[in-house]
Amino acid sequence: MIDIIWKFRKFDELTLDELYGILQLRAEVFVVEQDCPYQDLDGKDQSAYHLFAEDDGEVIAVLRILPENVSFDDMAIGRVIVKKSNRGKGLSREMMGKAMDFIFNDLGKNRIRLSGQAYLCEFYESLGFKKVSECYLEDGIEHFEFLALKN
Repeated sequence: MIDIIWKFRKFDELTLDELYGILQLRAEVFVVEQDCPYQDLDGKDQSAYHLFAEDDGEVIAVLRILPENVSFDDMAIGRVIVKKSNRGKGLSREMMGKAMDFIFNDLGKNRIRLSGQAYLCEFYESLGFKKVSECYLEDGIEHFEFLALKN
């Protein structure tokens, strides 16, 4: 049985083990699983909030929330990952809901933008995001830009 603990941290609040677990999962999925060599350490983590789930001390899901003017003019969500062995359990939906609630309600923002992989369009649209770009390649993978507005 999974005993998930959700954590929300600014970069300088992360422990070394938490940071290592986040970076390890990002490399596991984005670089190894998706066979996509790219520069994950892009200098944006230091200004981000990091939302992640741990199960028995292992990071199993993560995303980062970026302030305005870091990736986009709007607040942004990125690096959304659930460990392969934990997919299909609703973790990504729960995590995205927590992130959106934080941005809209705690930070008082009314727009969230993200760059999402094309195969996840239906997922992002089910959360209230709308496609606001044509399909484009990012690191050799088809993406769309999405925007969600506070109701």
